[in-house]
Amino acid sequence: MQGKSTGKFLLIFLALTGITVFVLWFVYNPVKNLKISVPGQDHRPPHTSDSNTVVHIGENYTFLKEFTSPLTGKWPHFRGGDYDNINKEKIKLIDNFGKQGPKIIWKTDMGEGHAAAAIFNGKVYVLDYNEAKKADVLKCLSLETGEALWRRSYGVHIKRNHGISRTIPAVTDKYIVSIGPRGHVMCMSTEKGDLLWGIDLEKDYATEIPFWNTGQCPLIENGIAVIAPGGSSLMAGIDCATGKAVWKTPNPDKWKMSHSSVMPMTFKGKKMYVYSAIGGVCGVSAEGKDAGSLLWKCNDFEPNVVAPSPLILNDGKVLITAGYGVGSILLQLIANGEGFNVKVLQKYLPTEGIASEQQTPVFYKGFIFAILPKDAGGLRDQFVCCNPSDCKKILWSSGNNARFGLGPYIVADGKFFILNDDGTLTIAEANTSKFVVLSQTKIMDGQDAWGPIAIADGRLIMRDSKQMLCIDIRK
Repeated sequence: MQGKSTGKFLLIFLALTGITVFVLWFVYNPVKNLKISVPGQDHRPPHTSDSNTVVHIGENYTFLKEFTSPLTGKWPHFRGGDYDNINKEKIKLIDNFGKQGPKIIWKTDMGEGHAAAAIFNGKVYVLDYNEAKKADVLKCLSLETGEALWRRSYGVHIKRNHGISRTIPAVTDKYIVSIGPRGHVMCMSTEKGDLLWGIDLEKDYATEIPFWNTGQCPLIENGIAVIAPGGSSLMAGIDCATGKAVWKTPNPDKWKMSHSSVMPMTFKGKKMYVYSAIGGVCGVSAEGKDAGSLLWKCNDFEPNVVAPSPLILNDGKVLITAGYGVGSILLQLIANGEGFNVKVLQKYLPTEGIASEQQTPVFYKGFIFAILPKDAGGLRDQFVCCNPSDCKKILWSSGNNARFGLGPYIVADGKFFILNDDGTLTIAEANTSKFVVLSQTKIMDGQDAWGPIAIADGRLIMRDSKQMLCIDIRK
């Protein structure tokens, strides 16, 4: 009798326990206080607008020295003269650093960041940030000596976030255009730095400045500065002479500014500007009566962070890649009357094909070269090669003992110049069949040597997070 009562009591107890657990499970949410971790937003400070702060763009000017140079080489904007990171000067360059290493011509301290140089006729132009004075500073230096020639600046308060500055000015024989970390666009005369105009993208275009500050580099074509602000206009063409917009591209999808830069492209006789925004990829007419009109768009690739710029390939193909596990997408443009259709040829993860987190890949002799991101599995940080007919097939890699982090790379005189995060510079054959190291040396002792390389007249400019230097690599 006692045994039956105990069993009955046990059954009732188990039933009540089960009901209680079920109710608690149904009502209680154990993850209600957790937040979704969005790739790229780790440790991001909250977005704050400076819309109520007046920034007098270009207000300060200091002239230091008269200067003329016999040099005529040009690396006039991001990725060089043809936007492909390939130097085409007929200058023989070293293929071995020798026992003493390369000849360092000059060094200069920089504000913490990754802003890099443009070179034009013996002068170097770089937009730096002075933390002590809290100011963006456009510096003009001598390529031959590193001497400061003039500078133009303006006060703006910017918090450090993995560095501060990270753009490259665009330079022509008449104009210099820069974009500061908080979206302040400044246009000056090339010779003496006379201020022509300034635009605040946050105020004038309702731009949401990307976390880690602005990474987009401007371009100038036919006296028109091309900028992709997002906000009220997806893209805009600004007359460098007047500062007035000659065309604006509507932004009905509310795409936002990315760290990526606008790249020119010509397909089927139509010139366009290709941009990878936060929201999708698009092509905008670059000429004619329809300049500024949207020719095509694709929202099949919309990562939260985009740093590499579109890589323009042959036959209307465009490769877009991004970091934080997103991977890449290969697009094919197809002419359709006066417009274009877009076909997705390949879309894959970084473990499945060629990809990049920060630097834009190089298209050279019909092949694509890139440093794979840290989430590419066993090939992470390796320099690799693929044929654009199949971006998922890696033809060769630099190997386990040759990894390069987030550093930049260019092609010059038939060689790759590849910079590691720690300031180690590698010269390798620009070979489409295998990776062959010619020479390697550590030039800088700093860290985060991510700023793009510039080269002209046999002088190579590189930087780490706090110092820029120029080396003579003429043979």
